[in-house]
Amino acid sequence: MKRVIVGLSGGVDSSVTAYLLKEQGYEVIGLFMKNWHDDSVTISDECPWLEDSNDALIVAEKLGIPFQTVDLSKEYKERIVDYMFNEYERGRTPNPDVLCNREIKFDVFLKIALSLGADYVATGHYCQKDTIQVEGKPVHRLLAGADGNKDQSYFLCQLSQEQLSKTLFPIGHLTKPEVREIAKEQDLITAGKKDSQGLCFIGKVKLPDFLQQQLQPKEGVIVEIPEDQSFYQKSIPDFDSKEDELAFFSNKIDYSVDQGNVVGKHQGAHYFTIGQRKGLAVGGTAEPLFVIDTDVNENVIYTGQGKAHPGLYRRTLFVNQDEVHWVREDMRLNIDETMRVEARIRYRQPLQTATLYQVDSGLYVDFDEPQSAITAGQFVAWYVGDELVGSGVIG
Repeated sequence: MKRVIVGLSGGVDSSVTAYLLKEQGYEVIGLFMKNWHDDSVTISDECPWLEDSNDALIVAEKLGIPFQTVDLSKEYKERIVDYMFNEYERGRTPNPDVLCNREIKFDVFLKIALSLGADYVATGHYCQKDTIQVEGKPVHRLLAGADGNKDQSYFLCQLSQEQLSKTLFPIGHLTKPEVREIAKEQDLITAGKKDSQGLCFIGKVKLPDFLQQQLQPKEGVIVEIPEDQSFYQKSIPDFDSKEDELAFFSNKIDYSVDQGNVVGKHQGAHYFTIGQRKGLAVGGTAEPLFVIDTDVNENVIYTGQGKAHPGLYRRTLFVNQDEVHWVREDMRLNIDETMRVEARIRYRQPLQTATLYQVDSGLYVDFDEPQSAITAGQFVAWYVGDELVGSGVIG
């Protein structure tokens, strides 16, 4: 009997994960990760980790599996929360959920599981894994979940072959309604429990409140950039090389206050992200304002009217070489090589066709169609078919 440690979160997905593994004959142990206990930043009437750990315990008892709690709040603060604050301070928008999987669930947690004699860890992610042979060696493939509506492969885009080799995704071939049905049939307390929202493990956090603990409010101006500005109509030069062309299309515009009109005030540019519409509190425009850029040094937010504003769109993004990650190491590009892929720059975005170009300094992702709100600090993940093969932090 192989031993599997399940990250029991107190939700329906991990509950059914544990049940299915037990049915398959594994020796299953449930482990609840306590990663946060500063209740001042969660929404007041909830104490998510307490309620969730109780539900996880009840599920473990129902399934007749051992259960314990591990406190990873120190590692979580160092690796996720401090990183988040640092990124926001630099005017970037991090994705804590991707980091949480790479740094906590499939690193700290995985190491604890292995130290307890586990052969594998298992999570309730909606994604799938299979193993193929490449030149006589096993290679693990990270595949999209069967439920297109719930596919969570994007959140696992930073996993390595080593991490995948020790991981099981028992519900990846099921849809959410099927998972709930199994939980109901087995009379698990989590069967009807709503999916958790908010930050990975922290619960339903008010992000501005969370950021304000560390990043002081600082009044600045909101500037609206008209869409008929001349720099949006600039002519495309003749390029000496493909790399010059990609650099041109990946360049962000450097805005200045004198290019637009001051339309309001804000409490800190580092609280805002590109593409954001809510929270600007500026009325009186024909179409809603969207954030098209933030300048944390000058503490200015640049906005444009409407979803189609040209300041929201770019065709090409760049990933610095030290931020390029291949799940499939055997498919890594050499300098000057290209690859046709489908890519997404945020969770739930439909896949977009693109070409990867590997250069000395990093990787360009050149989309067939301009993309809205390409945001520094977020992850771009690229797929071949339904397999996620690599990812990187957008520069």
